[in-house]
Amino acid sequence: MRELWIVLLLLASGAAATSLDEIRSIIAAPVDGHKTLGIVVGMIDEKGRTVIGYGRIAKDVDQKPDGDTVFEIGSITKVFTSLLLADMVERGEVKPDDPVSKFLPPSVKVPERNGRKITLLDLSMQISGLPRLPNNLRPADFANPYADYDAPKLYAFLSGYGLKRDIGEKYEYSNLGAGLLGHALALKSGLSYEDLIRKRILEPLGMTSTSITLSDSQKKHLAAGYNASLNPVKNWDFDALAGCGALRSTTNDMLRLLAANLELIDTPLKSAMRRMRSVHRETGVDDLEIAMAWHIFHKFGTDVVWHNGGTYGYRTFAGFNPAAKTGVVVLCNTFFDCDSIGFHALDSRYPVTPAK
Repeated sequence: MRELWIVLLLLASGAAATSLDEIRSIIAAPVDGHKTLGIVVGMIDEKGRTVIGYGRIAKDVDQKPDGDTVFEIGSITKVFTSLLLADMVERGEVKPDDPVSKFLPPSVKVPERNGRKITLLDLSMQISGLPRLPNNLRPADFANPYADYDAPKLYAFLSGYGLKRDIGEKYEYSNLGAGLLGHALALKSGLSYEDLIRKRILEPLGMTSTSITLSDSQKKHLAAGYNASLNPVKNWDFDALAGCGALRSTTNDMLRLLAANLELIDTPLKSAMRRMRSVHRETGVDDLEIAMAWHIFHKFGTDVVWHNGGTYGYRTFAGFNPAAKTGVVVLCNTFFDCDSIGFHALDSRYPVTPAK
């Protein structure tokens, strides 16, 4: 009977742990099956952290990725952008319902609809009504699509675009919206987006290996990126839309972000991190809500807070279970969907999608 109560307690708390041997087997399968080149999984809880790597950092380098290997984290950058917004709200520098137009040049005509203006919070929660990408994104180099999308192009798009639905009507994931949010907050601060993120987020969290511009040391630890056919691809650069996907990071640094969100460590950003999850709404997908950048799955009687990312050569996942005080990071240097690995590592009741 005692064993039964233990099982029931674990199920009630959502603590369906995945063994380290199973994680090793799960990440080895797509590498050995030539679906991806390298994967690192980092796990954290109240007892500490574990990092497991498999594969290679590049085809011509016989070195396994580890906790200090640098990857493009793509759209997980949006979490940092919204954390920046939450911190600026906590400091009284901006308000969630401030219209984004307040922080842009007067010549920019941000689209409105039915008397409603797009606010900073609308951008953070992906309910602004803006499309996923601007229709004037016409890269000079399609292998590096955001590199030459600058502020004049962003302003031209905003000034000429008409919203197709009411602001706040529905969730619609938008790289444009998150990039615009980062751009506006940087203008408000008088700093570049990268400098602002470093000063307000990365330095307080001790994330010394996370940045947009790589140091010589970071370049030496950078995993090369590969597409789904395992052909090498270019790293991505960003201009005006940096807030949607420009950051590079490591597993060890990302575990610090999760530790701070789980309050396993104390940081000056605790209140801002709590604020990010204090507002949420439905997405239209079963059991899935959106908070400030973070998505929240309500399954198996528990919540998983998460975001993923992808560029042409990388796929990434970061998530945590606030109740169980557990977090998982998955970084991959191939365009290979690793989300299910992250969910399963957090809770074994989430199935792993077989590599195809």
